[in-house]
Amino acid sequence: MMHDKGLSTNIGWQDKDAYGKSLSTRQRQRMQRLRTWNERFRTRDSKDRNLKQALGEIDRMASALGLPDNVRETASVIYRRALSENLLPGRSIEGVATAALYAAARQAGNPRSLDEFTAVSRVDKMELTRTYRYVIRELKLEIQPADPGSYVPRFVSRLDLSEETQRLARDLLDGAKQAGITSGKSPVGLAASAVYAAALLSNEKVTQSQVSAVADISEVTIRNRYKELLNASEGLTA
Repeated sequence: MMHDKGLSTNIGWQDKDAYGKSLSTRQRQRMQRLRTWNERFRTRDSKDRNLKQALGEIDRMASALGLPDNVRETASVIYRRALSENLLPGRSIEGVATAALYAAARQAGNPRSLDEFTAVSRVDKMELTRTYRYVIRELKLEIQPADPGSYVPRFVSRLDLSEETQRLARDLLDGAKQAGITSGKSPVGLAASAVYAAALLSNEKVTQSQVSAVADISEVTIRNRYKELLNASEGLTA
């Protein structure tokens, strides 16, 4: 996760000596010059500068999305591979960094939607999608299709719903999968609709608008999908 793997010298930003006393004006100027030269040596070529910028982007986006350290580490490895295999020419550092983090989150079973990534990234959705497909193809990454159930706990938590609703939402998704109605549909849309339908079954108060805001999908999608999920559930129990 550190472009130099933490092996280089780091000069602290505090203008104090080892005893905690403030440095004189002349000493502060000297330390500032040392920091400047130290930073130049740490990123002495374009590859180092590229990596430093990309890993900084990965860390920033992961923090904004609440992704754990293991996802950040995997994303850093993916980006390093892309850089070493010369996949960057013609593509932005931000685009490849975002694609690496998106792939890492999918691999770790801790996915976020494309819209969530777009909201924190410096690239648009189209560039992210195009770069993601290119990176996983060229690096031969094995990415399983996103499981709608992996989004459920996060949506339930944000809406402050019960464990019963979470369990029912998973049951609805399992029923939909058995009925064969999940193929080709957005996993985020299915998860959000399952949470809404489960909340209704649990008599918990939540609106389509609230679920839409949490999942960043349209209310129309929720209306269409939650009815399909309930019908599939009734069909299996009939």
